Amino acid sequence: MRRVTPTPRVVAHRGASDDEAEHTLAAYQRALADGADGLECDVRLTRDGVLVCVHDRRVDRTSSGRGVLSTLELADLEELDFGSWRSPGAPGRNLVDDGEEVDRDRTRVLTLERLLATVSDSARSVELAIETKHPTRYAGLVELALIELLARFGLTRPAAGRRPSVRVMSFSALSLRRIHGLAPAVPTVLLLKRLPLRYRDGVLPQRIRIAGPSLRVLRAHPGFVARVHATGGEVHVWTVDEVADVQYVVGLAVDVVITNRPRATLAVLGR
Repeated sequence: MRRVTPTPRVVAHRGASDDEAEHTLAAYQRALADGADGLECDVRLTRDGVLVCVHDRRVDRTSSGRGVLSTLELADLEELDFGSWRSPGAPGRNLVDDGEEVDRDRTRVLTLERLLATVSDSARSVELAIETKHPTRYAGLVELALIELLARFGLTRPAAGRRPSVRVMSFSALSLRRIHGLAPAVPTVLLLKRLPLRYRDGVLPQRIRIAGPSLRVLRAHPGFVARVHATGGEVHVWTVDEVADVQYVVGLAVDVVITNRPRATLAVLGR
C-alpha cells in the first residue's frame, strides 16, 4: 500500500537565504515571517568554545574578514560584517550601533544561542534542524557543546506526544553517534550527497530514522523515498528552490523540503 504523506513541512535553508544573507538573524526572521515550518542552520565552534551559525570552514566567503573560523574567538567574529557581501551598499563593518537593530541583525555573526532564543520566543511552534560540520579540529567538543546548549533550552527531551522541535543533521555518521550517546531522545538525520549501495534499500544506520538526501540523489534514485518510508523512516530533501523541483519531490511524498525560498515554496504547496 502506498504511504499517504501530508503536505511536506518547509524548512528554511540557512534562513530565507534567497532574500537575506545566509545565517544572519535577519534571514531567520524573514523565514519566520514567511511562514516556514522550520529553520536550518550549520554550526561551528569558535576558539573560545561558542557555537556560531556559519557554513564554511573559513569566513572569507560570507564576511568582511579572512581566516579559519575555529582559530577565531567570538569577539573577533563580532568585528566582522556577515551581511553586506549579500547586499551591496548595505551598512558595513563600521556601522555605529545607535539602535539600528535591523541593520545589526543583517550584519552581525549569529550565535546558536541567539537563534535558539529567537525560536523559543516565536509565537508559533517552529522546528530547528542543526547541522554539525566536520571534519573539525575540535572533534567531539562540537557535539558536547551543542547538547549542553540544547539542554539549557529544554530541547533534549521532547514533550510527550509532540514532535521533537529540534534535530541534528550531519554527513558524519560518527557525529550522529556522539549525539545518540549524549542525548538519545534527539532525532538525527544522515545527510547524503550520494547514495551508497548499503543504503539503497532504505535501511539507515542504527538509531537514525531520517534520511537527508540531496535533490540530485532523489533525481537519480526516486524509489529511495518509498523504501525509507517502508522502514518507518522519513526523508528530508535539500536544497529545493525551483517550482518544478518542489513539485517533483512532493510527488515522491517527501516529509520535509529544505529550501532557500520558503515563501515561494509554501506558495507552490498552496499554503
